[in-house]
Amino acid sequence: MYSTHLWHPCSQMKDYESFNPLNITQAKGNFVYHNNKPIIDAISSWWCKSLGHNHPQLQAALITQLNLLEHTILANTTNPTIEKFTKKLCTLTRTDKVLFASDGSCAVEIALKMSIHARIIRGQTKKTQFAALRNSYHGETCATLSVSDSGLYKKPYQSLLFDCTFLTAIPYVSGKKDILWHDAKEHWFQTQTQLEMIKDKLNAIIIEPLIQGAGGMLIYSKDYLSYLSQWCKENDVYLIADEIMTGIGRTGKMLACQYANITADFICLSKGLTSGMLPLSVCLTHDFIYALFYDDYKTQKAFMHSHTHSGNTLACAVALATLETFENEQILDYVNHTLAPTLARNLYEVADKTQALHNIHHLGAVVAADIKNPSHPRQGYQVYQKAVQLGAFLRPLGNTIYWLPPLNTDLKTLNQLKDITIQALLTLD
Repeated sequence: MYSTHLWHPCSQMKDYESFNPLNITQAKGNFVYHNNKPIIDAISSWWCKSLGHNHPQLQAALITQLNLLEHTILANTTNPTIEKFTKKLCTLTRTDKVLFASDGSCAVEIALKMSIHARIIRGQTKKTQFAALRNSYHGETCATLSVSDSGLYKKPYQSLLFDCTFLTAIPYVSGKKDILWHDAKEHWFQTQTQLEMIKDKLNAIIIEPLIQGAGGMLIYSKDYLSYLSQWCKENDVYLIADEIMTGIGRTGKMLACQYANITADFICLSKGLTSGMLPLSVCLTHDFIYALFYDDYKTQKAFMHSHTHSGNTLACAVALATLETFENEQILDYVNHTLAPTLARNLYEVADKTQALHNIHHLGAVVAADIKNPSHPRQGYQVYQKAVQLGAFLRPLGNTIYWLPPLNTDLKTLNQLKDITIQALLTLD
């Protein structure tokens, strides 16, 4: 089934002439169903299905909330669901305040805008610049593209964007056993030299903590992140943690920043927050930021960013149920003791049996590897097509193969995914 009216996101539409989009007729657990045929959702439907599809506790929370209240304007209103959810979320993340949006890009926009606005209130009008990591991705609105280093996504819109400094000496690692994971001092010294040149004008550094998703699921050192956070504190530079993909248990901790025992000035969450059931994103911050904007109306210090569906009550009910399910089903324990080691072990087996992969790297419930010596730029797309035919929805990033399944995926499904990946790779030209 190929629609002549639908323009798919993040796609070259001409591809659909030769390989039709999946016709999803239902979804449950770790599977989507293409014309009623089960397909393993190996990428959590763009990294958001933290508890899989149609989790019963999330469904029940949605229905219960729907019978009470679905949505009202959040300006000048509140309700018990939102109050309970924000309290729980701040407790889990060691933050104090929650601002709502709907998607990840807009949560990052809030953080970028709020950090600049805070400087204006503080009279630091020269601290206007941003820095980010090379190979970063933070969204596809104009401000988030400005702080992204993302080639094809960004290049056509350069005239709309502002300048950003990209830090280059990033210590990429294979995983937690890599020596650089624990000691990245030499890489940090190179970064520090780069930062010292701009620190007087630097407002904030934005990062994807530990895993650069769209950049190829690259993993970098927690020691480097610790150094970066400490430098920000010592030099009055805000740290923005874009945990859109890494947050809500994906790395084996509720937040990836917790590996480095740091709390950023701004934390952005979305994707797994509702297990992908409904759109919801948040920007979390602290009382010392909130206090800057708290004043009489006539001072015009209020932060006026808003969205029609900010704090959608249905989404908040599902997000609250997601956090409660993490506790009740001990999801983080499962990730750390079963899911993560199985994913890593299985991908090493795939590499061994196919001899088609190298540069294997993994952290928590994210594993990735690159196709070895690709004969053409779209071999990853070839793997995707074959894997779909065999029963797995893999969507490689270029020629990087990765698994990012729901966090409660069972071992039988993980082994099926391994076997399908092997078969798909063995068909490469």
